[in-house]
Amino acid sequence: MNLLYYIILIIYTLALSYITIYCLMQFTLLFHYLKHHKQQESKDTEETPPLEWPFVTIQLPIFNERFVVERLIDNICKMDYPKDRFEIHILDDSTDDTLEVCAQKVEEYKKLGFNIEQIKRVERTGFKAGALQYDMDLAKGEFLAIFDADFLPNSDFLRKTIPHFKNEKVGVVQTRWEHINEDYSLITKLQALQLNVHFSVEQRGRKAGNYLLQFNGTGGIWRRSAIEDAGGWQADTLTEDLDLSIRTQLKGYEIVYLEEVGSPAELPAEMNGLKSQQFRWMKGGAETAKKMLPSIWRSNLKLSQKIHASSHLLGSSIFVVILIAALSSIPLLFILPELKHIPLGVYTYFMLGWLSIISIYYIANVRAFFNTDSYSKKIIKFAVLFPLFLGLSMGLSLHNSIAVIQGFKGKKSPFIRTPKFNLKTVKDKINSNTYLAKQIPTSTIIEGLLALLFACSLAYGLYTGQRTFLVFHFLLTIGFGSICFYSIKHLQLRK
Repeated sequence: MNLLYYIILIIYTLALSYITIYCLMQFTLLFHYLKHHKQQESKDTEETPPLEWPFVTIQLPIFNERFVVERLIDNICKMDYPKDRFEIHILDDSTDDTLEVCAQKVEEYKKLGFNIEQIKRVERTGFKAGALQYDMDLAKGEFLAIFDADFLPNSDFLRKTIPHFKNEKVGVVQTRWEHINEDYSLITKLQALQLNVHFSVEQRGRKAGNYLLQFNGTGGIWRRSAIEDAGGWQADTLTEDLDLSIRTQLKGYEIVYLEEVGSPAELPAEMNGLKSQQFRWMKGGAETAKKMLPSIWRSNLKLSQKIHASSHLLGSSIFVVILIAALSSIPLLFILPELKHIPLGVYTYFMLGWLSIISIYYIANVRAFFNTDSYSKKIIKFAVLFPLFLGLSMGLSLHNSIAVIQGFKGKKSPFIRTPKFNLKTVKDKINSNTYLAKQIPTSTIIEGLLALLFACSLAYGLYTGQRTFLVFHFLLTIGFGSICFYSIKHLQLRK
């Protein structure tokens, strides 16, 4: 029995070690972000416009987006760029009345002199990657700007991004995602908290540290030849954007990230939409890691670049390790009294990971220039939301672990889009169940059971005075409980 105790302790310790190392790797990005932020920002804004604006194809890949497709087209046609120097390709794979809504809009803007086309494929093979690759033979642009259906780029997007391509090594320019419905609900607020980290500390930190960056699938613009040199869009992973980003950089191209240029977009407003997005990102990340890590380690990249690229691609696996740490903490709660001879004080060093994450999220959400609220309002908001964000992340560990494991095992699944409903303010309502989930998956039931399990562990710890896991088990209870609750609440069952 003592051997089993040690095995459980070792599993928990290894999980904590992995989490701490991951957090410290993230902290190095914060170091680079803070060290080079002002210098890099100044450099980014020095670019001057070209004497003649190049021809651009704006690609809008959509699938069943009846609630947002009209505002998307209206917004794109406001682009402040010479009308004879860009074309709009709506890559419409829809199977519902989005096709008709889109066709009417296209005809409306054609009459106004816009070079706009609705492109419909006979077979929707390869999903988004397939649509983008299909359009490579049709697009006339030297540069290709890509926006998902929920994005509303500012009218000066092309004028601010195109000048950076005068450097022939630049393959893609990525802009920062902004959130048009951040204050819609608690779910959208917590998503914004996390995305702000990626679109500040992570992206800018990687650029400043000379590590590999990523194109985020939308809100960016590509040099056409960079896509072609890297082998084009490929649909063998669910994150075709990350995959192409890595292949392009291995070919010697650079990614420019413009933190100061925002691209507003709509966040998923209901839990099942968020979970489908997370599943696609986590599984696709694992698939891309499996596909691209061998090429990265065979490349001529510096060792530091290879290490950070590996940490980046393996980032989704953190949820598997969090789940392992969570589950192994339950038996530890009972056997800790039997391990008094173990110097448990050494575990305080793992607090470095927590401190790193707190610092990163504080800088990205309180100190970042794009948050214009008063400091007192920002700090109060952060103090309230950050613990809830930790709970939400822990609560997603089961759902995301399933995605990661499937990705590494090579189990294929379709590209499940994240439905958007044209929600901007709290007054807007999801008034249709057309795009909502229809049944409760088994994983949601398990999430509810896990919430009960950790609630019992929390009660046991309070009753016996075992305070070691009180905070951890409280966050897990809140996390799994809220994920299960909102998954069912946002479900529209067939009547």
